[in-house]
Amino acid sequence: MVKIASGSLGDSFSVGSLKAYLSEFIATLLFVFAGVGSAIAYSKLTADAALDPPGLVAVAVAHAFALFVGVSVAANISGGHLNPAVTFGLVIGGNISILSGLLYWIAQCLGSIVACLLLKFVTSTESIPTHGVAAGDECCGRSGDGDCHNLCTGLHRLRYSRGSQKRVHWNHSTHCNWVHCGC
Repeated sequence: MVKIASGSLGDSFSVGSLKAYLSEFIATLLFVFAGVGSAIAYSKLTADAALDPPGLVAVAVAHAFALFVGVSVAANISGGHLNPAVTFGLVIGGNISILSGLLYWIAQCLGSIVACLLLKFVTSTESIPTHGVAAGDECCGRSGDGDCHNLCTGLHRLRYSRGSQKRVHWNHSTHCNWVHCGC
């Protein structure tokens, strides 16, 4: 059975722990800055055109390289979590204390916030690109009006993108209600 430790202030604020929080902050800042920056750069290079498969791959590869750099920077100091979900898993697994996990989360969230603020400052005229699954398409008589709608339309497209050999009848009311889309 895994024992989840609450942690002590002495351990959570030691010099080694503070270095770990700082490394998570820097690594997360680098990851978000490079990842979101690549999406902004792609949007600028293509004059705000729709995201096509090669562009999606380019942005994904940029995220992969940024994640590699971030983990490489922080791995020997903090473990290179870079993601609050990973930190949560380590807390639940008993590898780090709850207090340290909370401080990791604060450092990671602050790193991503600072990265976004830096991007906003550096690219003051550019908007942050958002790439929905199917923004603006019709689904059950509704136009693109939110993430739930995009999920519904994305499921619809996924169902029909399997090829002509395997056409399955799509029942909007059943599937949309299943994902609580409200269509």
